[in-house]
Amino acid sequence: SLISSNFICSQEIQHTEEFFIKPESRVAQLDTSQWPLLLKNFDKLNVMTAHYTPLSSGANPLKREISDYVRSGFINLDKPSNPSSHEVVAWIRRILRVEKTGHSGTLDPKVTGCLIVCIERATRLVKSQQSAGKEYVGIVRLHNAIENEAQLARAIETLTGALFQRPPLIAAVKRQLRVRTIYESKLVEYDPERRLGIFWVSCEAGTYIRTLCVHLGLLLGVGGQMQELRRVRSGILGEKDNMVTMHDVLDAQWQYDNNKDDSYLRRVILPLEKLLTSHKRLVMKDSAVNAICYGAKIMLPGVLRYEDGIEVNQEIVVITTKGEAICLAIALMTTAVISTCDHGIVAKIKRVIMERDTYPRKWGLGPKASQKKMMIQKGLLDKHGKPNESTPDSWKKEYVDYRWVQGVWLLHSGQRGALCSEGWAGCCHLCLEHVSPAGPGAGGRSSTHQSPHPVLGMGYGALVRGIGLCTFIKQREAVAVLLILGIFSFRDASKKEAAAVPRGVSELERAPKVSIVSVLWL
Repeated sequence: SLISSNFICSQEIQHTEEFFIKPESRVAQLDTSQWPLLLKNFDKLNVMTAHYTPLSSGANPLKREISDYVRSGFINLDKPSNPSSHEVVAWIRRILRVEKTGHSGTLDPKVTGCLIVCIERATRLVKSQQSAGKEYVGIVRLHNAIENEAQLARAIETLTGALFQRPPLIAAVKRQLRVRTIYESKLVEYDPERRLGIFWVSCEAGTYIRTLCVHLGLLLGVGGQMQELRRVRSGILGEKDNMVTMHDVLDAQWQYDNNKDDSYLRRVILPLEKLLTSHKRLVMKDSAVNAICYGAKIMLPGVLRYEDGIEVNQEIVVITTKGEAICLAIALMTTAVISTCDHGIVAKIKRVIMERDTYPRKWGLGPKASQKKMMIQKGLLDKHGKPNESTPDSWKKEYVDYRWVQGVWLLHSGQRGALCSEGWAGCCHLCLEHVSPAGPGAGGRSSTHQSPHPVLGMGYGALVRGIGLCTFIKQREAVAVLLILGIFSFRDASKKEAAAVPRGVSELERAPKVSIVSVLWL
């Protein structure tokens, strides 16, 4: 009776009182709006799980040891006029005493401005930086006078969108016609007395501003040429984003060598993570980091947080809980799919950035993996973990190799792209393993293409089906390998059949028996 009275009382309260969450002006407990680099607005990321074991390995990009900091950084350099980009990069390499440097896109000797110089590990991002958009401020000299400034402004705005360009004679590349996109351009100032115009242009990587100035002169009917040029932005970095000069780099290294003061060097060199702040983020558990560095798939169970707006085939950055970039990857799931799934491949690796063994190895420590290692040591499995003559029947029945099960799931779910990332060898193995019949000669036929394959140890029908499956998932290398194996096997089998024919049989009957399928593939 006491329980029932309490229940009735609570029911009355629930019906009579008004319950709602009142709006509050307080900010969230964890304000990450001022966190650096890839950890900025970390609290706004979607949470997959909050449970993981933090490891002491790794460090915040801004607090790395100075040697690691230099090897994992880049310089937003204000390139001086006259030396070539190659010379400037070589000087930086010599000043900092590093082995490898690269830059974000060649500037002509006379051109000044933003040149991103990547050092050691950051050179892995050079290709993506070279293909990023650029912005320039240039001076064009017209050969004859024009009516007014508005005419030049209209001509500059006309030359936007996709344009045909042929590299100028001075360029050290093959002079073939190409299409480059001008996103936006405008006239800043015009001097009618000297016939000089200052313009600003935002364009695709690989656009020749020198050619653009010639086209501008042709469009106006007076002729023109580029007088001066400066790059004001490369990718996401511009003139106001910690741009330094060659003298700054030299002074910073001198200060560190003589006074052991690395503060100046840390201001001149920026962490490579700064180049990736415009990418969508995927945060991984510390235990999954080293596996990715060794090329493991980026799977959902290892994901801690993920950003809104991720689309399939979009380039994303995979990071640690400390804000370090692990790799660049191509998304195979959207944000909506990630939020509704528990298992599967989130993304495929495009370029690994982090060095191996920065974090400890944490794979192969489960019960099945430990048992498998013990069986390999005892000789119950071969060195690759595959069954042999000594393998117990219980292991063969119970153990499932999830690599190939996953491949079949990808094939049936229509994700051919993820399956093709396995490579031709994986596809060969997968296709032959899952299209094979119950045994050689399945179906009761004893024809040539059903006899056991001398190399693969399976029926020729399975081989043909494997070729068809590899063709379906567009793995050309796998098709070629299986086809070559099939051709040689059919040839050998045909020779054996011909040799087994008794004497006195006609040449027609003596000819090797080759199935119509093998003839079609030949």
